[in-house]
Amino acid sequence: MLDAGSVGDGLDFSRLEARLEGLVCHDATAPEEVVPRLSGASIVLVNKVRIEAHHMDELPTLKLIAVMATGTNNIDMAAAEARGIRVMNVNAYGTHSVAQHTWMLLLALAGRLPEYQTDIAAGEWQRSATFCLMGRPVVQLSGKHLVIIGKGELGTAVGRLAEAFGMRVTFAARPGTAPTAERPALESLLPQADAISLHCPLTPETQHLIDEQALAAMKPGSLLVNCARGGIIDEDAALEALVTGQLGGLAVDSLPEEPPREGHSLLSALESQHHSASAPLNLIVTPHNAWISQEARQNMLDLSLANIETFLSEHA
Repeated sequence: MLDAGSVGDGLDFSRLEARLEGLVCHDATAPEEVVPRLSGASIVLVNKVRIEAHHMDELPTLKLIAVMATGTNNIDMAAAEARGIRVMNVNAYGTHSVAQHTWMLLLALAGRLPEYQTDIAAGEWQRSATFCLMGRPVVQLSGKHLVIIGKGELGTAVGRLAEAFGMRVTFAARPGTAPTAERPALESLLPQADAISLHCPLTPETQHLIDEQALAAMKPGSLLVNCARGGIIDEDAALEALVTGQLGGLAVDSLPEEPPREGHSLLSALESQHHSASAPLNLIVTPHNAWISQEARQNMLDLSLANIETFLSEHA
């Protein structure tokens, strides 16, 4: 296991250790350490460490890459297939946690929580002429239209919760596929959506799916939540739309580069608000932690073991 540190503490590794004799766990692995650490190994468990074609060329014994995540964009999939290396990921391990996180963000945006918290910290409630603050209009989600991009486990779970809140839910057609009556084209849904939630993978078709043009087509004041991958929205364009009021609220749980060591425009906007009296934005950034409940992380580990057991049984 190349990056055990990325799955956090408090997990039960006993079943994995009992099944995989000689399991070696590294907390983190630098690119130049991949080949030395996997020399002679037939199975690698990996979360976010990149495994490229040139690594595979130097690892003739490698037979299985068990990805402890849903996304496989850190693996050169074409190279693995060409070399007969199986890649198995885990799906739906954190459905409840990510759906819960998505709704935390959506509810916070609807209630203008970031702005009201800033107002209170600035003393606005203390100086109010009435018993409450109501300068920032709150959105009642019941009766509103939620458009979901991605109809897998996550999108479906978010949709079920939306219906419990009385929202009308429409799933957009998958990018690159023909729209249907059940799943209309995203372009046709943008002007009527009160909120949009993203739950699709990052692919060439979804890169900057929500770009400047799409943002301009959206209903003014709508809410945008991205609990998928950074880069599916054009974050700079989304921030501009938020500043101008075209977006009523923006929440993201991921950025294109993680961790964002070189900074990012959304982080700069939050930092600026923290240190100045500038008008607060209905903006939330969470550190790619929608999936981190202990239940979800343990499920991810258990499903990874199930993948390895399936592979071993097929090659017994």
